[in-house]
Amino acid sequence: MPIIQRISAGLCVLTFLLQPTSALGRQWGLPDAGEVSRGAFIRAAVQAFEISTSKKGDALPYSRIPKDLMEFIMAAHERGALDIFGKELLPASPILRGQAVQILVVLSDLMQAGDGKTDFRDIRPGTPLARAVRVAIEQEWIVPLRPSQFGVDRPVTASEAEKMLKKASGRAGQVRKDDSSKDTGVQVIRIKMPKKQGTAVVPKSDILQAVWQLINDEYLYQEKVKADEAAYSAIEGMVQSLDDPYTTFLRPAKAQNFRSQIKGEVTGIGAQVEDKSGVLTIVTPLTGSPAERAGLLPGDEILAADGTSLTGIGFLEAVDRVRGPKGTSVRLRIRRGGSEFDVSVQRDIVTVPEVEVKLMDGVGIVKLMQFGQATDTKLRGEMEKLQEKKPRGIILDLRNNPGGLEHAAGVVVSNFVPKGTVVTMIKSKDRNEEHRTEEDQIIDANIPMVVLVNGGSASASEIVAGALQDLGRATIVGEKTFGKGTVQAVLQFSDLSSLKITIAQWLTPKGRAIDKVGIVPDVTVQYSTERDEQLLKAMELLRR
Repeated sequence: MPIIQRISAGLCVLTFLLQPTSALGRQWGLPDAGEVSRGAFIRAAVQAFEISTSKKGDALPYSRIPKDLMEFIMAAHERGALDIFGKELLPASPILRGQAVQILVVLSDLMQAGDGKTDFRDIRPGTPLARAVRVAIEQEWIVPLRPSQFGVDRPVTASEAEKMLKKASGRAGQVRKDDSSKDTGVQVIRIKMPKKQGTAVVPKSDILQAVWQLINDEYLYQEKVKADEAAYSAIEGMVQSLDDPYTTFLRPAKAQNFRSQIKGEVTGIGAQVEDKSGVLTIVTPLTGSPAERAGLLPGDEILAADGTSLTGIGFLEAVDRVRGPKGTSVRLRIRRGGSEFDVSVQRDIVTVPEVEVKLMDGVGIVKLMQFGQATDTKLRGEMEKLQEKKPRGIILDLRNNPGGLEHAAGVVVSNFVPKGTVVTMIKSKDRNEEHRTEEDQIIDANIPMVVLVNGGSASASEIVAGALQDLGRATIVGEKTFGKGTVQAVLQFSDLSSLKITIAQWLTPKGRAIDKVGIVPDVTVQYSTERDEQLLKAMELLRR
């Protein structure tokens, strides 16, 4: 069974706003509103996962089970999903958030995916509950109550239950209906492949099979026959024929690198880089990183790694050449100001910062480096602290932010606009959807706001800038953004390879297409290496 994750113009995970339960929720037996009982949740989970049931079966270890729930509870019990209740199921009792995620993780076969680490005060690290919660949050089934508390003992509401079940079972993650990510991040949602009328037959499949059979039967140099290499090369060729730079097949090693970026941890030299006219160029070394310790500077061009030229091999391949295992060294050929020299950098595990919040001259400056899990789960807590300081203005700095999770983009916008506000519209092959903020506004509406962007602002950054511009909530300052307005889904297969495939495009709340167009600032200010003219202009606007 594959796993899906959504990425936006950079890395976007598309999510649904679920209010009262839909027809599907009612079909599963969920109430229209209010709290959900254990029995109702178990029945809905079994149906959502399409688990076969039987009215006949062994006796259950629980007492007082209603007949209409018996087959569903039996199916969940046989899979070990109800062990958390011991011998007293009490099906009429409310299902708690902690219990719900443990049931879903077992039914999803993802219990081993959780590492048991937790910063929540209401969860003990290393426990099955901690592992389940980690999985649920990483896969965006549910959002914690606050940065320090998950809310394990809070009853699950009908809308929460439907959202969790849709995502965990894959109904909110099917390629035609749902999820996404950027060229640097991933969130994983287990899905069932959609059942379609008719099956797309692999073109020339008879010839492909015949060629493969002949290679195995007749080819002289049998030691050169490598089944995995042949299969991966065939898949890569199929995907490359689409001529879409954002639709790619990732072999297991590259897929792992891709997944790690969304968690904010990578192994390498610790520098933000971009492709400038085919040359890998350092935007900035991360603070305390191997790149900074080696003396690398913004604007440095990386021409080669360990003697291998990086020119013309593609951005991702060039980045892979620079990255490597912790403790190893890479010799980089650097061009700086017309001069070239070599520098050796020892690789290490680098934590990529996502959020920096500070107060300068009474103005809150919020810099987002990417839209990953930290932005998704921790930003609102930082914004609550900032609001308590009563800033006279807010500057949201999205410059050189390549994007990330679309859900994180919604979280960012939710800080500044009322709950239920449209953030973006998603236009896919066969449907259109509106995505709205799901959380209450934190920053007072009367606090003026400026958003800084440039050509390195892409994907989820453009979603945020476009939304705040359309809504009249912020003045956009800087340079035109990158212009990546398509949505990708990331499907992870059983061998840990992945397919990142374009499934939709997003539009601003007013219906503006951004792909290959970008967001045009309200106030255009060119960047200067002498001083930050864009930031100074933002401060000037907030003084008025």
